[in-house]
Amino acid sequence: MLAGAALAQQPTPSKGKRPPEKARTTEAQQPKGKPAKPETPAAKQPGAMKERGATTERGATTEPGAGKGKKAPASQESATAPTRGPDVSEQPAGAPKPGTKQQAEQHRKGMKTPAANAKESPHATPATAGPKATAAPPAPASPAGKQVKGAGAAKKPDPQKVQQIKSQHATFRAQPKPQQVPAVTFNQSRRIEGSERWQGAQYEVFRTYHPERHDQGWYHSHYNRVELIGGGYYFWNAGYWYPAWGYDSSAEYYAYDGPIYVGHHAEPPDKVIADVQAVLQEMGYYTGEVDGLLGPLTREALTAYQTDNGLTTTAAIDQPTLDSLGMG
Repeated sequence: MLAGAALAQQPTPSKGKRPPEKARTTEAQQPKGKPAKPETPAAKQPGAMKERGATTERGATTEPGAGKGKKAPASQESATAPTRGPDVSEQPAGAPKPGTKQQAEQHRKGMKTPAANAKESPHATPATAGPKATAAPPAPASPAGKQVKGAGAAKKPDPQKVQQIKSQHATFRAQPKPQQVPAVTFNQSRRIEGSERWQGAQYEVFRTYHPERHDQGWYHSHYNRVELIGGGYYFWNAGYWYPAWGYDSSAEYYAYDGPIYVGHHAEPPDKVIADVQAVLQEMGYYTGEVDGLLGPLTREALTAYQTDNGLTTTAAIDQPTLDSLGMG
């Protein structure tokens, strides 16, 4: 009788060793229910509590057990430290959600190197897949391709319009305007800025030009044509007009001190300047008055046109510029 009673009170091996697993299963399937009380200290599953903190804490904002004294930092460390990754993935989650198992699987794969993860996980996010998952942004377009003034947007005037302008200016005569267009002063040592870099025979007159002052007798003995144009005397030589400094000290109004190319027809320089101004105005380069004076606004317009058409930027009326405008 006593032996039979003792055997009846002794728990069978199948019921004594498997309750922890049932407790785990019950806890995993019923997140809101009360978990079964484990019989051994090992069944308390401290790792499971850490797993709950890891799965519910997406951005380290909510952490079950954070209010349980000093154990909260240890739970957070186990969820974030890379070396504890396998412990978190091996423990069942205390409160599983849809897709929790898949997230744990991706987390375990995320511990691999970027190269291996990029090969094994084709659905990985760009942050997981590494540099190969992100495409390099397209290179910005070169500013040189923009159609703006001074950036290679070549423009040519209408030949019919050019001929019409030249006909309108057949009797054009410039007048001095020192208030609007200040006169330059004589400087014997002056050289045309930047002309030493202008290559080609057509720019030789600009490279070698320097002002000279002579009397009327000297000019007439050297040049057969000297004229009063726009408040100053000019002499003509081989297609260019030059300021005749010293010819008449009372008439030395020059808006520009340098050669002005007009071609071999020897047209007056103020008429050619007016033609150039009108054509550049039609093309949108020149916004000033057509006055036949080679002042700052006219020179700025010439620089823009020369730049757009790949010409040397002399800011002057030279042979290549006048030929490009159809006036050579």
